[in-house]
Amino acid sequence: MNNSLKGQIALITGGTRGIGKAIADRLSNEGATLVITARTEPLENSLGHHFIAADHSKVDSAEIIAQEIIEKYGKLDIIVNNAGANLTPSGGYSALSDEDWNNEIQLNLMSAVRINKTLIPLMIKQKKGAIINISMNPAMQPIWEITMAYSAAKAALNAYSKALASELGSKGIRVNTVSPGLVKTPQMQQYIDTLSKSSNITVEEATRSLMNKLGYVPLGRPAEPEEIADLVRFLVSTEASYISGAIYQIDGGSLAVV
Repeated sequence: MNNSLKGQIALITGGTRGIGKAIADRLSNEGATLVITARTEPLENSLGHHFIAADHSKVDSAEIIAQEIIEKYGKLDIIVNNAGANLTPSGGYSALSDEDWNNEIQLNLMSAVRINKTLIPLMIKQKKGAIINISMNPAMQPIWEITMAYSAAKAALNAYSKALASELGSKGIRVNTVSPGLVKTPQMQQYIDTLSKSSNITVEEATRSLMNKLGYVPLGRPAEPEEIADLVRFLVSTEASYISGAIYQIDGGSLAVV
């Protein structure tokens, strides 16, 4: 621990596993006090993060979280909106109902919008703060069979983040977006295991097949959650004090755009 974030309060939504847990643990190791949220309490919380149960697809979740943070801490320095998932069935436009579209938008866009709206006033009062919205590569490289609605929701999150950065910069608040590609999370591993069994191929072959579907990954492997956490740690620190309104791709080089 180098205590670069000592004294700071950080909120990580979806912070009990995968990318969210890695970010929470990384910031905690830098000295921050962590508040994490998810629908169910984590099985393992060795660093003692403050847990708040919340379903981020529900409209009232942000108010519940904000009230507890205000009552317990009275301040907030860092928000990482990590809660999100691809919930819709595969099959393209004809397989998606209005409910599917709404579910994706509520969890992957509006959850961040609501959290920010309720907690930004604390940052404005402090005249400083850092917000990271976690997007995903499909926002810029959608796969019609799998991620149509999810990609649309994350693309909207990217646009929202850029607009929010423009609005809040003069108030001392920085807003950035981190956009991972394929990451070795428990959820992703479960998907790969299912693909391996259903296709009667090895796990390694299933991983390679998924990477090929997402586009060529020059580094040849999925990211570790801790690699995403390292980027977030940098972006919320004073080392990144002049960075705002940016979208950081962290995908092993797979997004083939300039």
